[in-house]
Amino acid sequence: MYEQVSHSLLNRILSRVSPELQGDEKDLLTFYIRLGANFYAIHNLFSTLYGEREDFEQQLTNLVERLARGYLQRPADLKELDGWREKDYNWFLSQKWTGMALYCKGFAGDLKGLNTRLNYFEELGVNLVHIMPMLKCPEKNSDGGYAVSDFRQLDPRAGSLEDLDAVTRELKQRDILLVLDVVVNHTSNRHQWAEAARQGDSRYQDYYYLYDNRAIPDQFEQTMLEVFPTTSPGNFTWDETMQKWVMTVFHDYQWDLNYHNPEVFIEMIDIILYWANRGADIIRLDAVAFLWKRLGTSCQNLREAHLLLQLMKDCCQVTAPGLLFIAEAIVAPSEINKYFGEDAVIAKECEIAYNATFMALLWDAIATRNCKLLNQAIANLPVKLDQATWLNYVRCHDDIGLGFADSDILQAGYDPGQHRKFLVDFYTGNFPGSPARGMPFAKNEKTGDARISGTLASLAGLESALEDADSEQIDLAVRRILLLHSLIMSFGGIPLLYYGDELATINDYGNLADPEIGYDNRWIHRPQIDWKRAEQRAQAGTVEYTVFEGLKEMIAVRRETPAFADFNNRELLNTGNEHLFAFIRYRTDLPKTNVLVVANFDVQAQGISCEFLRQHGFAIPERLTDLLTGKTLEVVNGNLLLPGCEFAWLSETQ
Repeated sequence: MYEQVSHSLLNRILSRVSPELQGDEKDLLTFYIRLGANFYAIHNLFSTLYGEREDFEQQLTNLVERLARGYLQRPADLKELDGWREKDYNWFLSQKWTGMALYCKGFAGDLKGLNTRLNYFEELGVNLVHIMPMLKCPEKNSDGGYAVSDFRQLDPRAGSLEDLDAVTRELKQRDILLVLDVVVNHTSNRHQWAEAARQGDSRYQDYYYLYDNRAIPDQFEQTMLEVFPTTSPGNFTWDETMQKWVMTVFHDYQWDLNYHNPEVFIEMIDIILYWANRGADIIRLDAVAFLWKRLGTSCQNLREAHLLLQLMKDCCQVTAPGLLFIAEAIVAPSEINKYFGEDAVIAKECEIAYNATFMALLWDAIATRNCKLLNQAIANLPVKLDQATWLNYVRCHDDIGLGFADSDILQAGYDPGQHRKFLVDFYTGNFPGSPARGMPFAKNEKTGDARISGTLASLAGLESALEDADSEQIDLAVRRILLLHSLIMSFGGIPLLYYGDELATINDYGNLADPEIGYDNRWIHRPQIDWKRAEQRAQAGTVEYTVFEGLKEMIAVRRETPAFADFNNRELLNTGNEHLFAFIRYRTDLPKTNVLVVANFDVQAQGISCEFLRQHGFAIPERLTDLLTGKTLEVVNGNLLLPGCEFAWLSETQ
């Protein structure tokens, strides 16, 4: 009966929409088929979220109109790509993809500069490029591009839409995927919607959470957490012009969007499709955990936020089915898998999610020189969906949060509070003997919690080693850098490098003197690439050469190793040695192509028992060959020996 209702409604909607649709009949037939296939789910979700509204049918009609117009505006080459990706629906699970995230300004100045540096990606082997947000923002109070004042215009400092189109065309010709951001949770307080609301327009006031007094905001505050307790305490800001309190979860200049209003959802779908039609292969949806707000809750990870993401995905399946979503949800380990969608196989929300837990655990292992917490927490994570994948990363534009579960910390033998304090002290150089040079970020004076800023190289000890001109410590820091990257390359998912890490870039403290951004110490790890220094990547013996060539070799070998494709084909191994992290990547069709990945987080050499490996299917472990070096490991007293802070990708010699 319910399905009959949705079909009847679809017929009514199409009777209004179809006369306005003009185009090739075969092309339109494809749209109608996709709409018909997805409409039951769209209707069900839209009804769950907005079915009580009197204007429900009109709003759903508006949504279908937006989907139709988005399809008609979609370029022919992208429609062809949609068709190919529908047939090869596991295309993004391949081991051939390796990404890099970058700020356009920091990497190459602007889009025109970026277009002249595309050979750099091909030289390294990167074929997925995430250009960090470059939409129009106020010159001040931009939150690094995440306080958008116009969702359809670029920041003039980045360039024009024509400049972006030129970059997109070049990337397509080189088979490099383009990732762009859409900030779905909030706008700048300078956005036209916010300006209209400030001037008293009731329609746009309903785009935000606005209150005349503190009664309701105070109720929200009882259960909501603070994202930036130091720089932006609380979750509401008084607007003097409007004489209202505005929900501002992140910064006081970022107004949270009210998804209880279906117009907001329809606007954001239209924006997502706009960038899809400009050539984005993947859209990174920012701050998805915060999309729905409800009194008496933390306003994070609510069921309705997941319903919104499912609805976004179903809508895009109609208009741009080749488009993928990345969920920017840096949440508790128990919550992150839900952003793929709760299904046995198919990702019904986002096909890709940041593996923030893995990232934080890698940093824990570097600091402790053991893998107790890493092995414990990874073993407890639920298995992801078959048709979804992780973005594995060592470092990103954001701070490093220590978001592992207290239960895992306890099982690893640590006190949660003390252990997190140790990690913050270690990475900010306040723990005796620590080589790290990071800074505490967003320290909560009430709880003592903090997060960590700093480049990979500085946190790994390279900055301090260079200051001391200590060649042994320089070598050790470089080995840590390569060790960490070896795991994001081999663990299962898409490895995402952060620009500058491939050149072992250290902290840029000069950014702290910039009055526009200096209040936010995350800018120490948002570097300006020194292209003259980058030339040292071609000079053997330099740190830049060692790191760049090491990553280049990993990427090339990964691409030629089918076992590194991401089909839930990983088996964790408990080696009995707390310093080692080990797992098998396998192919069920070709068992002799299994790859054993072993990483040693201690500074001293550690061994893995040959007998243990025989028990796990490697008949002659002494003959296992490193895919990267072509060599076998040294065997001492029946153990394969791995030097300190090194790794190996081992495969049986044929």
